Amino acid sequence: MTNPMIHVVLVDDHPALRMGLRIMLEQAPDIQVVAEAGSGAEALACIEALRPEVVVLDCQLPGISGMEVAAQVRRLGLPVHILALSAYSDDQVVQSMIQAGALGYVLKDEAPAVIVAAVRAASRGEGRWSAAVVTKLAAWAVRPPPAAELTERERDVLRLLGRGWDNQRIGAELHISERTVRFHLRNIYDKIGAHTRAEAVVWAVNHKL
Repeated sequence: MTNPMIHVVLVDDHPALRMGLRIMLEQAPDIQVVAEAGSGAEALACIEALRPEVVVLDCQLPGISGMEVAAQVRRLGLPVHILALSAYSDDQVVQSMIQAGALGYVLKDEAPAVIVAAVRAASRGEGRWSAAVVTKLAAWAVRPPPAAELTERERDVLRLLGRGWDNQRIGAELHISERTVRFHLRNIYDKIGAHTRAEAVVWAVNHKL
């Protein structure tokens, strides 16, 4: 049985780089680049019209920035996963993309296999991060109360979140609804001082969950 095709929109303002990314991604048998965009406005038009599984999104774009594109996708509730692919790893850019709703953040100098794996993970609702970004997430993580203050069910949810699983997959594994997963996540965030999934994942890793 073949894997379902992953439809991708590439967003970057450098045509040569987009061409290279398209060639690289389409060497994978399960990835199809359905559109390219060179600006934020073009990106939003493509995303709304095509509803791809994954948007590979640069942060620095003319006009509407990558952060604004990601935030607009989230506001519209579009069933699209954002993978940030950037040459920059400075704190403000990374934080802004994560807060806007990027599921993962990979640097452009990663090996092709890493970028392909990140696109596949994004299509499953799982995050992937370059090592430099993980280091930043760990540095930002709030030092929270001990893990013992979490209930056993909350620890279960957090462990699965740490694997990069989305709410639907966590619920299926634990035999609970997505609504219940969201309820547990809100409680977890309050207890550990996290504001995003990425911060919660870093906390789980630091506490060996």
